[in-house]
Amino acid sequence: MAASIASLHSYPIKSCAGIDLQSAELTRAGLAHDRRWMVVDAAGRFMTQRQLPRMALIRVALDAQALTLAAPQMEPLRVPLDGSQLADTVENVVVWSATVPARSESARVNAWFSRFLGHPCRLFKVDDQARRAPDPQWAQRWLAAHPDLAGQFEGDHAFGFADGYPVLVANQASLDELNARLGAQGKQPVSMNRFRPNIVVAGEDWPAWDEDHTAFLQAGAAGLALVKPCARCPIPNVDPVTADTGDEPGATLAALHTRETGVIFGMNAIVAQQRPLVLKIGDPVEISLDF
Repeated sequence: MAASIASLHSYPIKSCAGIDLQSAELTRAGLAHDRRWMVVDAAGRFMTQRQLPRMALIRVALDAQALTLAAPQMEPLRVPLDGSQLADTVENVVVWSATVPARSESARVNAWFSRFLGHPCRLFKVDDQARRAPDPQWAQRWLAAHPDLAGQFEGDHAFGFADGYPVLVANQASLDELNARLGAQGKQPVSMNRFRPNIVVAGEDWPAWDEDHTAFLQAGAAGLALVKPCARCPIPNVDPVTADTGDEPGATLAALHTRETGVIFGMNAIVAQQRPLVLKIGDPVEISLDF
């Protein structure tokens, strides 16, 4: 079975706006720069659109030297990629149940975020020595069930501040079906960026919800194990353009695609190859189903 990459997306700062890409470097840690920064509160705990929908309004651009941030009524802000403004001291920050070593960005950057969000907060970048691993329960379950593929995934799968896995894969056909259900109720369709995937795959060979039964995707030399369905929180109900919140698409999705692990959209994945590879929109994707 075959399909292709329909779109690629990176979210350098967890829970802020993403960047749409034509091509992206993929490593075992996920797409380059994806969720390498995170906003934390005074206690060092992560902040997201769940508590602060306004984070959706922070736009991110990326060039070879810096992240450039923009937000309503705020001056643009550049954050160097070379780490020259990071704190010398490593601190532990918390994302869900994981404690991750990271370094704070400058006081100027932290003041910018605190002013826009209306809460004292700091921006942290994951430390180069951090080694956060995916949930072993799901990863090991997949490896045990697929011994013919397991050898490709030996070794480290460390990643940054994503919720639990290096990559989130979504099926365009599933969004199309969700939007058809919304339309049948007289409600507005939603864009894929509500669900914040990294890789969106489309094609007649991957109909809606077939991701539930897909074990493995091969995009060129890049292999992806779909190890865990992504249970959705309320963030897809935040309009990424206005930061307004509502009941949709969550309510319709709950009626359409609830499984034992929750309301599901997308699949969490780990990466096979050890060396960096480049993915491009239009790359063919081979699909291995798992019934």
